[in-house]
Amino acid sequence: MEILRTPDERFANLAGYPFTPHYVELGELRMHYVDEGPRDGAIVLCLHGEPSWSYLYRTMIPGLTAAGLRVVAPDLVGFGRSDKPVARDAYTYQRHVDWMAAFIDQLGLHAITLFCQDWGGLIGLRLVADAADRFARVVASNTFLPTGDQPTPPAFAAWQTFSQTVPEFPVGKIVERGCARPLGPDVIAAYDAPFPDERYKAGARQFPLLVPTRPDDPAAAANRAAWERLRTFDRPFLTAFGDSDPITRGADRVLQAAIPGAAGQAHTTIANAGHFVQEDAGPELASIVAAFVAATP
Repeated sequence: MEILRTPDERFANLAGYPFTPHYVELGELRMHYVDEGPRDGAIVLCLHGEPSWSYLYRTMIPGLTAAGLRVVAPDLVGFGRSDKPVARDAYTYQRHVDWMAAFIDQLGLHAITLFCQDWGGLIGLRLVADAADRFARVVASNTFLPTGDQPTPPAFAAWQTFSQTVPEFPVGKIVERGCARPLGPDVIAAYDAPFPDERYKAGARQFPLLVPTRPDDPAAAANRAAWERLRTFDRPFLTAFGDSDPITRGADRVLQAAIPGAAGQAHTTIANAGHFVQEDAGPELASIVAAFVAATP
């Protein structure tokens, strides 16, 4: 497998991201993660999506650690400071689930509060279904667990087409377009930092094709099985969705209705927040997560 590793100097002096890098080895791949806050604090595992990386959590981390929580925010394989296989067929839905399960095992994480957005939910909800005993609670934000049995939202179909046809994949601008407010040039540059050229973007290019959009998708059966297990998940489950995301709008209500642990929780709709709700409302999200942890021991 040909693997690229983004040079460290690409991550020097990024705006608002002072965190020390940490790494685990997953076979021949190296995965990066942020690990902030007290070692004995309750663990909040923050999973990002497409095409972002742990930089997305930079404004949430201070509020969470100030509440005494330990924040672990990995970069998915193919993103951020993690290694990037060059071949697009190296990236499958199941491999991403397996890589993240191995990451959790290596760090020995238990009693996890999962915060998941976008692909962080597509992967994270599978992990919850597969190993519910590791998770104390879940906060889902602008995400879902698709099976391909329902029509694809027009906004996602347009995104999928764009992602495969645009000559140069403009990562930072893609993140900005998914926000309700403009991003500064330094922030856009930080989202571009992991990708010196198009060869580094195989994972980012492939992710839109891995979302199950038809019933016979390779991941559809595994996601249906995960839904069956999630329908018995009775630990606290909270939704905190932005009000301006055309891709996941309404998915919060489906999660609330299907998952027993969602009953009676203080579900939140965050005003003036787009798909990348962490960019639009990071400190507010941190307060919501910290309060949820405190209220559901």
